[in-house]
Amino acid sequence: MEQDNPNALLAQFGFETFLKGQKEVVDLILAGKSACALFPTGAGKSLCYQLPALALPGLTLVISPLLSLMKDQLDFCLEKGIPAARLDSSLSREEYSQVLDDAKSGKLKILMISVERFRNERFRIHLKKWKLSLLVVDEAHCISEWGHNFRPEYLKIPTYARVFNAPQVLLLTATAVPEVQEDMRGKFGIPPENFVNTGFYRENLYLRVAPMPDSQKDQALKDIIANKPQAPTIVYATRQKTAEQVAEFLKKQGFAAKAYHAGMRNEEREAVQNEFMEGKVHVVAATIAFGMGIDKSDIRRVIHYDLPKSLEGYSQEIGRAGRDGRPALCQALPNLDGMNILENYVYGDTPEKEGIAAVVDQIHNNESNEWEVRLFALSSQTDIRALPLKTLLVYLEMMGIIEPIKTYFDEISFKPLKNLNNLPENFQGERREFVENILANSQAAKIWRRPDMGAIMKQTHSPRERILVALEYFEGKGWMELRSSRAVDVYRLIKKDFDKDALCQELHSLFEKKEKAEVSRVHALVDFFQERRCLPQSLSGHFGDQSAPKCGHCTVCETGPAKLKSYKKLAPLSGFNYNDLTAAFSQALQGKATAIKTARFLCGLPSPLLTAIKAKGLAGFSALEDYPYAEVLAWIREHGAT
Repeated sequence: MEQDNPNALLAQFGFETFLKGQKEVVDLILAGKSACALFPTGAGKSLCYQLPALALPGLTLVISPLLSLMKDQLDFCLEKGIPAARLDSSLSREEYSQVLDDAKSGKLKILMISVERFRNERFRIHLKKWKLSLLVVDEAHCISEWGHNFRPEYLKIPTYARVFNAPQVLLLTATAVPEVQEDMRGKFGIPPENFVNTGFYRENLYLRVAPMPDSQKDQALKDIIANKPQAPTIVYATRQKTAEQVAEFLKKQGFAAKAYHAGMRNEEREAVQNEFMEGKVHVVAATIAFGMGIDKSDIRRVIHYDLPKSLEGYSQEIGRAGRDGRPALCQALPNLDGMNILENYVYGDTPEKEGIAAVVDQIHNNESNEWEVRLFALSSQTDIRALPLKTLLVYLEMMGIIEPIKTYFDEISFKPLKNLNNLPENFQGERREFVENILANSQAAKIWRRPDMGAIMKQTHSPRERILVALEYFEGKGWMELRSSRAVDVYRLIKKDFDKDALCQELHSLFEKKEKAEVSRVHALVDFFQERRCLPQSLSGHFGDQSAPKCGHCTVCETGPAKLKSYKKLAPLSGFNYNDLTAAFSQALQGKATAIKTARFLCGLPSPLLTAIKAKGLAGFSALEDYPYAEVLAWIREHGAT
């Protein structure tokens, strides 16, 4: 196929024409340029890399945030006869090895991975041997710390692109406001003229806002669904237990409904998703864990039972409706009663200053030039949740305090599939001695053996990478099966002569800035639901598209703006007995409970420390979850806690 004839490529996908924006992006990629594309959810972003991948000489590597996204995109590629694969933990040893072989031989055109795959030293060894043509970052807004779904690992992708010599990069997103768009492009040096924004307006989506108290929501939901009981519908709720309650209520009303949330087992979630896709389940009551990568074109209704977490999240969720172009209802049933809960989750992610100080002390007091981080161990030591801790490490990188060197696994083990006594006979001279050394320094358990990497490196004067390459070779020959676990991130300490107090304050200020941005995101969502101008027009403007017309059929266009209010009357905090609520928690921490830790306990916000002491089982846990965190914290401090 000719690179300059994208229409010929398009024919392989069974499409007669491009959707809006697709040809512009494809032309940029086929011209050898990097690009950034912002399309609404369901508007055909994937074709922007799938089509050029067939024409490019090497491998197109796609970074995707979720397994469900990879699975659906992979199924589409295979259905169209495109050589594609994915690497994830669900693959067997044979499947994993086959994918690596196919990538090395050039048989594969598209390989999908999670960003965490770059931390796998075995994968990095292979990647260096492949011919990479294009690096694609799906959900690219995750790169920006000011995006609504910031993932610290994504911030390292520009470095990976350089290290592994990606000649071109394609950034894809459906939800990035103008400052995030600029941040994304800047990190990869993509010029403004290579940015394709198709706008957010979709005339077939009917955006409706019907404020009401929680007590009326079930009846309203029943009435909406009873209108067309078999119409595919997603009902979004904030909490897992709410999703379960809604699903149970709808089932009792005779509807084919099921719940879906992150607290369910993988096989349960997959079964619900498959039943929904096949039309056996008509309504899924879900948390936001459901929907990413759901390629179902005939979803007729997306209903928000609770307030969404942000305007970006709302946009992504309603974007799953009406992908077939037919009318679809996007109904929100909001009130302000759940606003405190959304804000409180934000506060739960901000580390205490003492936790930040504990991390800074480890760097400052380290006598070596290298620092090894075992994330979950450090999280437990500092009482900083895993995601904010990753963010903290990224901040330290950006400040020039630390620099990532590599990631290795504490435990590399292998299971013999052949008689290992005969293995050295396949080699001669120094190589044979090297293999014998590996086997001699591998501790044997019942089935798995663990090589002592340090001893082998010392005795053979070989780098760790050579040992891994040898083990990979043995596995490829079918002589053994490899397994790796317990990732360790190694950082170089660039600067240790810093003012600890000043650095801790600066880091804490960054988290406070991020906290304010997240809280303002919640308020922007509430403001949107009370918007005085056409809702789709306002939503498009939020993402930098000022050209959208009035829709004529949203709540504002038909009946005027909505007004949200609180229906739940909260008793004053002064009416609670402080000692009764905090006694069990204080006892569990042996009198070392800080005001912030106590506030998290009473508001039901998880942390490593609360998990360790099994706080959910203590009297008083989440007793004040409906109250604003800031008010609860102030009330606690009034009782002398610091």
